[in-house]
Amino acid sequence: MKPTGRLLRTADGSDLVLTRTFKAPIDDVWASVTEPHRTARWFGPWKGDAAPGRTIKVQLSFEEGEPWSEMRIEACEPPERLLLTTNDEAGHWRLELRLTHQDGLTELKLIHHLTTEEGIGEVGPGWEYYLDMLVSSREDTPRPNFDDYYPSQKPYFEQLT
Repeated sequence: MKPTGRLLRTADGSDLVLTRTFKAPIDDVWASVTEPHRTARWFGPWKGDAAPGRTIKVQLSFEEGEPWSEMRIEACEPPERLLLTTNDEAGHWRLELRLTHQDGLTELKLIHHLTTEEGIGEVGPGWEYYLDMLVSSREDTPRPNFDDYYPSQKPYFEQLT
């Protein structure tokens, strides 16, 4: 698997940006990243009252032990933007999804607003894997294997810093 992530410097630090493009309406792609039964196919189900300022619980179905994690919805602007924060043993993460649609194609950008570039060699391959899981769930193709992403992609992401 060839990594696609880019590291962009911002006024607030660094953003790890990964993009996937779908030949689908924006509302359908939005549903794939926000509806619990659809997120369950590639990331994990979630439960709770989903609204800006609220916290939901997300099950990380493809992680060891399938743990639950709390995510706070900071912004939700269907079908174009979702901003989540999480604070757990993995650290404090700000994750943003931005969707745009043009000429029958919907582009999804996952932006991980980094507080540090340390660990990017582990984080980047993980996001590549999860976004390819999203692709396979939408195309009904076999799921990717995480071993195809990590540790082989680690050097690519580390050299971005």
